[in-house]
Amino acid sequence: MMHTQFPPEVRQHLEHKQTVVFSPEDRRLIGTAGYEAPSEDIVTDAVLAIYLGKNVLLKGPTGAGKTKLAEHISALFGLPMHAVNCSTDLDAEALLGFKTLQHNALGQSEIVFIPGPILLAMTKGHLLYIDEINMAKPETLPLINGVLDHRRSITNPFTGEVIRAHPDFRVIAAINEGYVGTVPMNEALKNRFVTVEVPYLQGEGLHMLLQKNSILHDEKLLRTFVQLSADLLALIEMGQLPDEAGSIRALLDACDLAAYIPPRRAVQRAIADKLEDERERAAVMNIAETLL
Repeated sequence: MMHTQFPPEVRQHLEHKQTVVFSPEDRRLIGTAGYEAPSEDIVTDAVLAIYLGKNVLLKGPTGAGKTKLAEHISALFGLPMHAVNCSTDLDAEALLGFKTLQHNALGQSEIVFIPGPILLAMTKGHLLYIDEINMAKPETLPLINGVLDHRRSITNPFTGEVIRAHPDFRVIAAINEGYVGTVPMNEALKNRFVTVEVPYLQGEGLHMLLQKNSILHDEKLLRTFVQLSADLLALIEMGQLPDEAGSIRALLDACDLAAYIPPRRAVQRAIADKLEDERERAAVMNIAETLL
């Protein structure tokens, strides 16, 4: 894995991390590299922040590749990644763990605590990924403020035990701003992160990504899909389409479908029909009909 864009001490650290041996279960949690960055600075700055022990907030539209970047960082550091998917139903048990009844070796019943993703990542020195952090209820996330600041610790409300983070413990969170169901991050939480903007990939970088990840091999058609993406983003910037119309994930779905069905219908299924507003769907299909 190439680390030439990083300072020597960071390269040395990453190379050392690749030699750490994990259990088979933990090794399966290590992400896969392959994030195609719109700008090299995105990966460099995120990696440097993680190396320095900072919490990193990945900020960008849906489908821009924030989760893929987190997996890429997991692969670079060779760190297993535990994920928390935030929602309005997220509670302390989903974050920290829960008590349950089990039978011991003697067949006796006993209450045991099963640690959740945050405590597992803290105690093992792994990477914690908090996806869509602004989907959680505002009263839920303050539970982990101590995990995210200089204390690097938390009192387990279920056991009373104080858990202190392993020195290798790192945190990445992702945020989609302005979407239904999201709430603004409070300043206390936001102040605990270094923010890295993750925009949509475009141009030659997007073409390479489609070549690598889509089953569609028609070069002319792949180039046309790259242009389709650029035209959609132009309408998004003018406020005529929502961010999700520019999703790279949806574009990949359209490319895959286009290997078997007419490209316009592929765009309709993968992109246009996901939009709720009829005018927005029509705008997407107008672009598709012009190009395809």
